[in-house]
Amino acid sequence: MDGLVEKMDAGGVVMAAALVVVSLYLVLYRLQLTKTHPNEPPIVASPIPFVGHLLGMAFQGGRYVKGLGLRNRGKLIFTLPVPGSRIYMVTDPSLAAAVQRASKALSFTPLVPDITKRVLGLDAATVDIVRQNLDPEPGEQRGFLADIHDMVYAYLGPGDALNQLSFAAATELASQVNAYAAGLPLSEHLPQPHEQAEVQVRTVNLLLWVRHFVAIATARFLYGDDNPIAARPELEEAFWDFDHGLGSLLMNVLPAVTARKPYRGREALAAAFAEYLRAGRHEKLADNSIVRKRVAIALAHGWTLEAAARSEVSFLFAGIVNTATTTFWVVLQIFASAGLLAEVREELWAAYTTTTTTAVVERGETGDDEEEEELLSLSLDHVKTRCPTLLAVFRECLRLGSDNYSTRLVKTDTALAGGRFHLRAGSVVQIAGGAIHADKTIWGPDADEFNPGRFAKLQQQQQQQQQTQTQAGGGGGGGGIHPAAFRAFGGGKTLCPGRHFATHEILAFVAMIVLTFDLEAPPGTAAGAAIVVPGKEDGVLPVHILEPKKDVHVIVRLADGREGPRREQEGGDGWPQRRRRRRRRIVVV
Repeated sequence: MDGLVEKMDAGGVVMAAALVVVSLYLVLYRLQLTKTHPNEPPIVASPIPFVGHLLGMAFQGGRYVKGLGLRNRGKLIFTLPVPGSRIYMVTDPSLAAAVQRASKALSFTPLVPDITKRVLGLDAATVDIVRQNLDPEPGEQRGFLADIHDMVYAYLGPGDALNQLSFAAATELASQVNAYAAGLPLSEHLPQPHEQAEVQVRTVNLLLWVRHFVAIATARFLYGDDNPIAARPELEEAFWDFDHGLGSLLMNVLPAVTARKPYRGREALAAAFAEYLRAGRHEKLADNSIVRKRVAIALAHGWTLEAAARSEVSFLFAGIVNTATTTFWVVLQIFASAGLLAEVREELWAAYTTTTTTAVVERGETGDDEEEEELLSLSLDHVKTRCPTLLAVFRECLRLGSDNYSTRLVKTDTALAGGRFHLRAGSVVQIAGGAIHADKTIWGPDADEFNPGRFAKLQQQQQQQQQTQTQAGGGGGGGGIHPAAFRAFGGGKTLCPGRHFATHEILAFVAMIVLTFDLEAPPGTAAGAAIVVPGKEDGVLPVHILEPKKDVHVIVRLADGREGPRREQEGGDGWPQRRRRRRRRIVVV
């Protein structure tokens, strides 16, 4: 009897505890649905009150935010309740433009000090300097961020400085491509009809291959021949360890333990840049070098040389990551389609100037072997203005690969859309780039698919609209897609300052690869099979263009000339009496 009573008492305790838990859950769930203002955007509740959305972002990355946006497509903006605050998610391009215009009330700048402290490991004194005069009004004292912002935007805006930097980058990339091509042997002989050419090739991981070119070239044109990566090649791997662990560093929970690889990578890079600056190697760069200007501004505001070195880690990151990953996607999509490859090559041949020289390199029993050198003169302006298909592929790869969300702090209570939506001070507003880029009501029913034709069509519409406005004496409306729907470079005050430079560099690099090499599916695939394009890895924090879910391996061989392999003066036995082997070299003009 006593045992039965005890069991009933224990059961009662369990029931009571369960009732308390359920009641608490219902209270919290109801509480998260309570608006802080009648005009607060509609609330999207999480099954796990207040922390569910944060957990989703932490474990699913950009995929979670994109999914929320697409499932709530009918809402222009919605509210995610989080502990002690709100996240307002914008999924409409017109409202995104309104957020961008409200830069005084909605600003990314106040978030910068804490983000840089976590990611770069800045000391407290430096972070205090960064916090000073973050968003000065005209006539007010300027802080470090304001001075850096204005210098970088001026330097990378259209003008001589941008042209010089773009030329330096393209020249260095051409040097890297030419050196690699020189290491790929030409065929030992042209084949007889019954033989297969004995052409030596290499199989590479395409993303790692492109990354290496970009990392080496960027370090050199920004920091000179004595740059840290040239002095210590192992830092290239440390750089990618740092990049792949940014989300863990942002969490900032004992990063030396919980984010060991990115932490070590960052510290190795910071130490190398500190050594670079202490040795005064940056002072050997041109007087108008952007690196020298950045370091000078940091020191003028009281940064130590060691802190400035950590800042240069972030600048190297900005110069490498998106360029490398975007180039990968553009090159992959072009070589995955024989028709697209032919179209892009035809455009590029028309944009290049070609000079050919011939020399006898070998004399054999069957006649003279001649090696031709094709000198391809690359104009950055021609590639950008005369290759519409290449430009459309570039933009489409950015659309598909950019799931970023532009983030801003709500500094003061703010009304959007004529008072329709109220944003509470202290909250965060994010523009869901991934959801906007995948919205079929904006981009069409094939929004999930690679279709560069959509941007070719947009470009034609824009040109026709400009002609119509010119003939009408200005003014006029516009159709097509809202400018704020393309989120690859952000927008408003945080519009990427390096977008012009990145466009020049990526298009030039892709052009070099397309005309210098042939990329084919690796051994083991069916003869003539197309290169497979994998999906993107969208389960991470989308701080830059997303990488592929799977590695892509390709065969790299030297490309034939525009007319294909040359065979001249055939003898009676089928062998040519004179055989020409073509080697190509890129120069930037």
